Amino acid sequence: MYEIITNTEETTIDLGEKLALLLSPGDVVTLEGDLGTGKTTFTKGLAAGLGVKRHVSSPTFTIIKEYEGELPLYHMDVYRLEHSEEDIGFDEYFHGEGVTVVEWPQFIAPFLPVEYLEVKLANIDERSRKFTFIPHGYHYEWVIEQLKS
Repeated sequence: MYEIITNTEETTIDLGEKLALLLSPGDVVTLEGDLGTGKTTFTKGLAAGLGVKRHVSSPTFTIIKEYEGELPLYHMDVYRLEHSEEDIGFDEYFHGEGVTVVEWPQFIAPFLPVEYLEVKLANIDERSRKFTFIPHGYHYEWVIEQLKS
């Protein structure tokens, strides 16, 4: 486990960019946190680190947004699937050629791969956020060790 605090939107984006440089095709990152904790801001940093040029916004109403970059980014907001057991082709994304980010992963827990990087976000105050990175699998343990250094 690794914890880090960001104090500005820019440092949250920077953290996402640094993480993106350590990710590979087929990697899955889950983001857990209340509304306003910076999930989409962090994803903007991931997108920038993956070479995405388009504006990144929350896919709340579309569930999945796909972005082309040096690696594709699949950004999921599965909040609207809370009481659904529908598989909308998650495996195609989780084992695809890009990086998948899942907001509100608890709503699709049975569909998540065994190995993924869990990120918990929490508000400390109006500007500061605490990120807790929990690796599930050896690859993600390596990612976290690299992120620390």
